[in-house]
Amino acid sequence: MVGGAKSGLRGWLAAIAVSLVAAAAPAAAQQRTLVTLYSAVETDQLSVLKQAIETDMPDIEVRWVRDSTGVITARVLAERATPRADMILGLAATSLLLFAEQDLLEPYRPAGVDQLKPAFQDRSAAYRWTGMDAYVAAICFNRDEARKVGAPAINRWSDLLHPSLRQRIVMPHPASSGTGFLLVSGWIQMMGEEAAWRFMEQLHESIALYTHSGSAPCVQAGRGERVVGLSFDMRGARERTNGAPIDVVVPEDGAGWEMEAFALMRNRPPAQAAAARRIADWAASKRANELYAQFYAVVAHRDVANKPANYPPFAEARMLRSDFSWMAQNRDRILSEWSRRFDQRLPAPR
Repeated sequence: MVGGAKSGLRGWLAAIAVSLVAAAAPAAAQQRTLVTLYSAVETDQLSVLKQAIETDMPDIEVRWVRDSTGVITARVLAERATPRADMILGLAATSLLLFAEQDLLEPYRPAGVDQLKPAFQDRSAAYRWTGMDAYVAAICFNRDEARKVGAPAINRWSDLLHPSLRQRIVMPHPASSGTGFLLVSGWIQMMGEEAAWRFMEQLHESIALYTHSGSAPCVQAGRGERVVGLSFDMRGARERTNGAPIDVVVPEDGAGWEMEAFALMRNRPPAQAAAARRIADWAASKRANELYAQFYAVVAHRDVANKPANYPPFAEARMLRSDFSWMAQNRDRILSEWSRRFDQRLPAPR
């Protein structure tokens, strides 16, 4: 009897303990602050960043809303009266400049921002955005497919106009893809408006498809579906490292580039606003920049360097002196003109 009583008591106490743990679990979960982050970073980065943020700040839960640059930009503008994002983390700086002009961003200077390179810091009096990393326009050139059609090596943008490449080039659509927009705006800044539109008219005759994504053109070239994919530096390096028979070229006459950046949205609930400020401090840190460096060769922090395998030579030296304010102010005009010239002449982007 005594043994049975003790066994029954232990079972009773164990049942109470399980009940207490079960009751405490939802309470602990409720204590986490859900923060909604809008982003256009590559999908393979989302889980890495989420895990790091939630590990360093266990009381915060990250919810991503991810799409291409153009879609996220349009979404933020459409929601301006009733914003749903608490923070932007990983969107083109030109988009954030556009949001700042419309007073959609909360002024906030993250802790440790002085350790970032000057180009990645907002220079305005009302500090509203901070750079994370940079990506450079690049050409993914499939050597095997080029040999089959007799296409010469590509060193300059004008080499894309070679007759052998007719209908064998794929490019991201500038309205949906940040990479597509930096290509177009880079050509305009480099060549001048008249010459750049003339170049794009000629290039258009060789474009087989405008894609929704900035990565897709390089992926397609790597698979041999196209001879040339216009994309960005790190996607090209990654595809080549994974065995794709491509050369990754940043043309010697210069290339447009863009930076990904983060910012806080205005008029958020106090709990979400406070959590977003903590994420902003984290996003400017050396630890966060070391994560960015897993995916980008050029990052904001002065003390973080990365030399990825198969990275295109001379990429940083060939980056144009891009005017991000000009790009933001002229974005709608450039996209309207591009659409007027080209949107009706090919199938819709996918």
